[in-house]
Amino acid sequence: MSRLHQNRIADFQEVLGEPTVALAKLRELCFSGIPFDGGLRCLCWKILLNYLPLEKALWSSLLKKQRDLYSQFLKEMIIQPGIAKANLGVSREDVTLEDHPLNPSPDSRWNTYFKDNEVLLQIDKDVRRLYPDMAFFQRPTDYPCLLVLDPQSEFETLRRRVEQTTLKAQPVARSRSGLTNGMNEIVGPLYYTFATDPNSEWKEHAEADTFFCFTNLMAEIRDNFIKSLDDSQCGITYKMEKVYSTLKEKDVELYLKLQEQNIKPQFFAFRWLTLLLSQEFLLPDVIRIWDSLFADAKRFDFLLLVCCAMLTLIRDQLLEGDFTLNMRLLQDYPISDVHLILKKAKELQDSK
Repeated sequence: MSRLHQNRIADFQEVLGEPTVALAKLRELCFSGIPFDGGLRCLCWKILLNYLPLEKALWSSLLKKQRDLYSQFLKEMIIQPGIAKANLGVSREDVTLEDHPLNPSPDSRWNTYFKDNEVLLQIDKDVRRLYPDMAFFQRPTDYPCLLVLDPQSEFETLRRRVEQTTLKAQPVARSRSGLTNGMNEIVGPLYYTFATDPNSEWKEHAEADTFFCFTNLMAEIRDNFIKSLDDSQCGITYKMEKVYSTLKEKDVELYLKLQEQNIKPQFFAFRWLTLLLSQEFLLPDVIRIWDSLFADAKRFDFLLLVCCAMLTLIRDQLLEGDFTLNMRLLQDYPISDVHLILKKAKELQDSK
């Protein structure tokens, strides 16, 4: 381990060792990349995503509360309504005269349960497609959630529910204000980071911690998924146009070339922005980019500059290419050095 790396770890440990974490200093350190050593990234992300408070004395009680709450969520939201334990001689509480599996009423818990099953199946398909070439995502976790996986559990297991559910002829509704393609791409890097935490005590609760960090993250970027806000200053259309307006300011020649070819930012920047570049780079590079994005005090304004930097760093290819070649290039961004992209984005930020 180099002296420089040791010094960086020491800087993080100093900030995180204080009774109250200095957020501005932590952001500054994280922006330049967080060392994996000692679970630093896991801890920093939880603070930056507002899962852990700045006061260290509150961490233990909050984590216990949130993890208990997650277990309760599983029982209430995933498990079959009033699940019966008939084999234990317990009377069925999930089937009553007022509410039963054939009840078509919108207020029926069973009706909601069956609709949720359809969404659950689509989520299962998305999850199975997540990083198929990475062994981590293809093997069982070290700490499975027994509540939803253990066949001996008194509750219905999530796996059994998926296997026994069949989609109806009508496809699952997937609106931009509900289940959306690619949300699994946002969950993936979070879960991978937390589930590889060298601290086994925290690693054990990676699933619960991922749920709450994902919830907080989606609360911050949800405007990108709400169609009615597209043209507002917090909507996705405005942000895509902001990428182009920044490009026009920094590289007018490239901007005019894309305009001439009628290559609209919607053709590529929609995915870049909504999924925080998670589909454009290899997972280690995505995680490094997210160090900077999560550390952004203005909450993802830096992402717009990263997208602009990505365009300028392939400007020569774009200037030489025709519409077809350039569309292929933008929709399948070439393997690149993300450190160079982040450096360029920081230069664009500093030049404002």
